[in-house]
Amino acid sequence: MKERFTLLPRLLPLIALLSVGWIGWKTAQPARPMIDRSTAIACLSMETLDAYRTEASTPGFAAMHAVPRKADTDPLLGTMIRFPVAGGPEANAYFVPARKKSKKWLIVVQEWWGLNENIKQEADKYFNALGDMNVLAVDMYDGRVAATPDSAMKIMRSADMNRMTAIVRAAMEHAGDKAAIYSVGWCFGGMWSLQTAILAGEKGKGSVMFYGRPENDTEKLKSIRCDVIGFFGTRDRSPSPAMVDEFERSMTTLGKSLTIHRYDAGHGFANPSNPNFNREATEDSFAKAVAFLKAH
Repeated sequence: MKERFTLLPRLLPLIALLSVGWIGWKTAQPARPMIDRSTAIACLSMETLDAYRTEASTPGFAAMHAVPRKADTDPLLGTMIRFPVAGGPEANAYFVPARKKSKKWLIVVQEWWGLNENIKQEADKYFNALGDMNVLAVDMYDGRVAATPDSAMKIMRSADMNRMTAIVRAAMEHAGDKAAIYSVGWCFGGMWSLQTAILAGEKGKGSVMFYGRPENDTEKLKSIRCDVIGFFGTRDRSPSPAMVDEFERSMTTLGKSLTIHRYDAGHGFANPSNPNFNREATEDSFAKAVAFLKAH
């Protein structure tokens, strides 16, 4: 016992030295940067996006997509532009500016095929119906456009969902800090229209989904600050009616505003270049989508 008390004073300087060294090392460590809210939400969204990419890369999904008809050749209202994207090359977009200066921006998101002539004409259609909005149809494939199901599958297999998330975020930044963000999309774009609302937060003012994979992770859905309207086919398999039902329950539980319209139609019913095009359902859903956007 006596030896222990004799040894303690000799150890005290060593203990003090080690303590000072530890404090100095901790102080010298660089501070970890805080992750901003939009980055955190983008990371959370990867599960849904990756699930879509996996499904959309399969022959079963491709079988739901007939080769699109050639789009009409009416003169387009807009032009192609480019805008910067953080951490990567510039993005492309088809842009129709509002007739008068406006802070309202409608982000249009392509189908599985890419930013083709049909999507540009849809952008023109919404511009003509709304008038006071800037319409920006983003190119999520960086210039690639598929003309057959096989080529669309190949694009999807190599798709970088992080790059696509960055493009959507950059589109909102291009619109400006005070922009009111609206979105519309079909199939692949329907999913991204909802993801745009998730990423937009308080800037989001309205989201229109034409089919497209819903998001059912409540942590992601909590970020939505705008009303959502969705148009779905009861004979669709992607998303299936059961997936839409689950989405509706999740939004209701969270107290989010979601309006669902269902049609006796299959996948891609609102695409005029699709052989499965349903004119009656398309005209009704378009009228409802425009009324929704005008009301918001």
